[in-house]
Amino acid sequence: MARSPLRDLLAGATVAIVALPLALAFGVASGLGAGAGLTTAILAGIIAAIFGGSNLQISGPTGAMTVVLVPVVHNFGVGGVLQVGLMAGVLLIILAVSGVGKFVRYLPASLIEGFTVGIAVVIALQQVPNMLGVAPGDQEQVLPLAADAVARFLEDPNWIPPVITVVVAAMILIVARLKPSLPVSLIAVIAVTATAVGAGFALPSIGELPAPIGSPSAAFLDWGNAASLLPSAIAVAALGALESLLCATVADGMRVGEEHDPDRELLGQGLANMVVPFFGGVPATAAIARTAVNARAGAASRLSAISHSAILLIVVLAISPLVGLIPLAALAGVLLATTIQMVQVGAVRALLASTRSDAVVLVLTFLVTVLVDLVTAVVVGLAAAAILALRAVAQSAQLEQVPLDTTDHFDEERALADENIVAYRFDGPLFFGAAHRFLLELADVSDVSVVILRMSRVTTLDATGGLMLDDAIARLERRGIVVLVSGVRPGHGEILRRLGTAPHLRERGRIFEDTPDAIAHARGIVASP
Repeated sequence: MARSPLRDLLAGATVAIVALPLALAFGVASGLGAGAGLTTAILAGIIAAIFGGSNLQISGPTGAMTVVLVPVVHNFGVGGVLQVGLMAGVLLIILAVSGVGKFVRYLPASLIEGFTVGIAVVIALQQVPNMLGVAPGDQEQVLPLAADAVARFLEDPNWIPPVITVVVAAMILIVARLKPSLPVSLIAVIAVTATAVGAGFALPSIGELPAPIGSPSAAFLDWGNAASLLPSAIAVAALGALESLLCATVADGMRVGEEHDPDRELLGQGLANMVVPFFGGVPATAAIARTAVNARAGAASRLSAISHSAILLIVVLAISPLVGLIPLAALAGVLLATTIQMVQVGAVRALLASTRSDAVVLVLTFLVTVLVDLVTAVVVGLAAAAILALRAVAQSAQLEQVPLDTTDHFDEERALADENIVAYRFDGPLFFGAAHRFLLELADVSDVSVVILRMSRVTTLDATGGLMLDDAIARLERRGIVVLVSGVRPGHGEILRRLGTAPHLRERGRIFEDTPDAIAHARGIVASP
């Protein structure tokens, strides 16, 4: 996407409108108050945007983080939370320097998709009280929270908030298809707010805003509690790292050509968490709901995240009475539309149909995200993926007496290089643990006219391997290299077909039963003028 400062500024304004009530709510939920939430959104948003590794990421307080912080407030007070944030920031910087961030790219596609769908459902369920115009209960899990809101709404229904939510969400979804360049979220919120105020509707709204950002202070530091607070700091750092890197991965998928730097992202989050406590803010991490709004609003650079924080500060200082009039139902509509846009139905359907292992990992990760929390979901999903992958590898191992393989063509392959033809043979499993390395190796191919991918010795293929294969073929073809495939096993061919991996190769007759036919076709391509 082309850089557009105006579009980034509009995206930042849209995100600021969505982030404002969330920052207030998460500040209160953490036990430090609404002002702490605003401080975190403003400072962490700017620092993580400047020093982080993603062009689209929006950082600030999140709901997942409050679960860790509430016990710290109870046991150590406000100072304990601030010190935990500072210690977590140091730990995040250590992770960044050690290069741990890059390993997140090895997470299987089914886990990422299950996490994405699960977090979309969690966001939607969190907004049910606002959608229905009732005050949220004190339930920690989203399902009881939503059920309680529905029960209280049915006792005394007021249909104006649900209508507002549906109208805003529908406006965003429809206009986003017809005119994606418009800041439709912001337009919808302003229009609905003006209508509600003009009609005199008495609706739950943002209300009076507190002053953001207190004076810098190190008074909270008490190193005598450091050992007792270390487990909480580790939990906050782990949550911040996982949530930020997974959020960045999801954000990359929302924009063509986007690719974040995982270690730099950890550095940005670490610096943000080291600075925020001195101004009374809570620990921060990337927020997937705000990041998704940012991406869908057309953001293309870090300017949107920086402007989001600046606009938050300006709004709070200058026009807080007007912002306070925005109905919470309108903001719920923005988030509802965002959750719908987050779910790629085609990708989910393809993963569910590809292999049983991918389907299990996707569904399990989704369920644990919704029913428990996202950190547990990632751990459970990754463990399930590893166990199923190892099981598949073990099942593919065979010991049998066979004659010499007469289909190998080592001398011929060596001679092909002089004709600008290269053949690659894959041995063993092509699944999430090895697919990324395979993609990097193919990306280094140069001075070649035709690449032959020999697949006859692939023992295991999963959805991540299939998607990486599709990506590798696309990268090679963008460089003008013709890709031929030979020896695909019937079962693997069915997986690739379900995933939609490079269907044009079959249509153009570039998939062959064996390598000699592929070599002959490659020589014909090179010889043709």
